[in-house]
Amino acid sequence: MLKRPTQPHAQKAEMNVVPYIDVMLVLLVIFMVTAPLLVQGIKLELPDVAAKALPTDSEKTILTLSVVSDGSYYWNVSEEVDIKTRSDQAVTLTEMVDKLSLIMAENADILFFIRGDKNTQYETVVTAIAALQNAGFQDIGLITETPDEY
Repeated sequence: MLKRPTQPHAQKAEMNVVPYIDVMLVLLVIFMVTAPLLVQGIKLELPDVAAKALPTDSEKTILTLSVVSDGSYYWNVSEEVDIKTRSDQAVTLTEMVDKLSLIMAENADILFFIRGDKNTQYETVVTAIAALQNAGFQDIGLITETPDEY
């Protein structure tokens, strides 16, 4: 049997993984240090969904304004909060403010509540609130509904 001569400094066919392990450890340390720095955010305290109704003075007249998703408005003036019936309505913001200012001039002791339709943009509701405040309405309450799944 013939033996192959062995060379003392022959190349090995194995891969040297020591440099790769060093690189992996350095990357692990870098990610461990930088990961907490990447988390950013703002802490918010959101209101409870199951909010209870605020007590109201039962002798005051209540005006309930609803802002519809198409940008129109309707309202009801009654002894209780009523979002289903309509006393009057307006298509534009200025028309709504004018009509509600007349109601406010007749009855200065009125409670005012506003609600936005589920599909109404936030900007539309805020614009209505700002316009009413500029017209002299001081106390404006917001009406919310509790979702059925909660």
